[in-house]
Amino acid sequence: MAFAISLLCLLLTGVIGIIVFTAYTNKLARRSAQARHAIIENLGISATSKPQFIGYFHPYCNAGGGGERVLWTAIAATQRAHPNCISLVYTGDVDVTKEQIIDQVEARFDISLDPKSLHFVFLKNRRLVEDAAWPRFTLIGQSLGSMFLAWEALSQVIPDLYIDSMGYAFTFHVVAWITKGSIPMGAYVHYPTISTDMLARVKARKVGHTNSGDVAGSLVLSLGKTWYYRFLMYHYSLALSRPSFIMANSSWTKNHIDAILSHSDPVMNTMHFLNPLFALRLFATMFKRPKELHTESTSKRREAKIVYPPCDTREMVQFPLDKRERIILSIAQFRPEKDHPAQLRAFAQLLADHPSYTSGSTSVKLFLLGGARNEDDHARVQSLRDLAKELDITPHVQFIVNASYPEMLGWLAMASIGLSTMVDEHFGINVVEFMAAGVIPVTHASGGPLHDIVVPLDGEATGFHARDPQSFANAMHTVLSMNQSEEQAMRTRARTWAVSAFAEECFVEGWEAAWKGWVQ
Repeated sequence: MAFAISLLCLLLTGVIGIIVFTAYTNKLARRSAQARHAIIENLGISATSKPQFIGYFHPYCNAGGGGERVLWTAIAATQRAHPNCISLVYTGDVDVTKEQIIDQVEARFDISLDPKSLHFVFLKNRRLVEDAAWPRFTLIGQSLGSMFLAWEALSQVIPDLYIDSMGYAFTFHVVAWITKGSIPMGAYVHYPTISTDMLARVKARKVGHTNSGDVAGSLVLSLGKTWYYRFLMYHYSLALSRPSFIMANSSWTKNHIDAILSHSDPVMNTMHFLNPLFALRLFATMFKRPKELHTESTSKRREAKIVYPPCDTREMVQFPLDKRERIILSIAQFRPEKDHPAQLRAFAQLLADHPSYTSGSTSVKLFLLGGARNEDDHARVQSLRDLAKELDITPHVQFIVNASYPEMLGWLAMASIGLSTMVDEHFGINVVEFMAAGVIPVTHASGGPLHDIVVPLDGEATGFHARDPQSFANAMHTVLSMNQSEEQAMRTRARTWAVSAFAEECFVEGWEAAWKGWVQ
């Protein structure tokens, strides 16, 4: 009798939950319809044209980095090719206006946007996806924060097509639930939230950006983090199974995304079916789109498509290849994964090995140019200044924060060497820009720069790879010691490869092919 009553209560709770959920999502749908009508009126578009709303989830759309170039190039291309589409950008940049963002895009990237088919949905809770909000369990905290942010976004207006263009895959669950799986979703992945490499690094107890020395030095903490990563990987795989199409920015990213899509963890699977974690599994798998279930073979393996990020090389290819100044240039946002401290240490090693580079006609300068999005980034810049002082290289180093696009072009036209030290850089638009401008790249021997960008052309090198301060210093010295003909030949090869492989036109073609059939 007690069992029957418990079962009845459970069923009643489920029915009430379904009724409440249906009522709430219907309410959001009605609110969205009203918001869409208001947007159409505000943009001056005829309601009879029935425009398609494409939503881009990009909380840092005004950051001015490579990911933002992808976003704005895609939107500009959409405005040209699909005039009956309205681009919705879900952003947390509440301190700027639509007009200011458009002006910033033109100043930073030289991309012109049509305000008549562009609308911004401003989000007030972006702090939930920032590192500072989650000092512990950062990855899962940011993932949960992104889900709340997606709820805030769709509570304002629901698009006809949802695209995550910043790597917040867990938002797909929220979109699927709010829309009951009625709209298609897509993703452009710059970098996987978690990868098999990260999991292997923790298991091997190797120190790295995502694995601190305290954790790597403790067997217990390493074991705990391994289980934490396995849990996150399991749910990340479920999240990535939702989009109708996935684009990856490099072969490195594609290989990792494909591995994640085919990821299997029998232990995690069992855990999620034998205890309350079943509710999480249910949340992550309900509302699969019926169309996909009927048209896609269950035996067909899903794969990401490589769409290299755009690099506007039109002005860069005009720069002369000779008479370059002895400048080593870094172009990267001041984020921890970019590993700017490694650049300072490599440069310090170069000066220590070659004291003549500190003065006179052979002196060398390091310029670090990058965007700072928030207080954390600005604090990071200050810590880099402190490190430069500690390494006794301050007179030879200059920081340029939040430079405009013309300023960046000016430095690219002068520099001799382009420095990039990020480990497992997913792609590296900055490296492509180096090469297009005729700047010889010296990059970390991993990720996109190793496999896709700084690769031989006709059997000859287009740049250099390194792994530690000494090898970076050696590579930079090699470039600085080249004779004029060798230097000119390498700059020419680098430019030729960059222009042929990573032009903006190639990106637009790849983007259009990836979402073909989902856009009017």
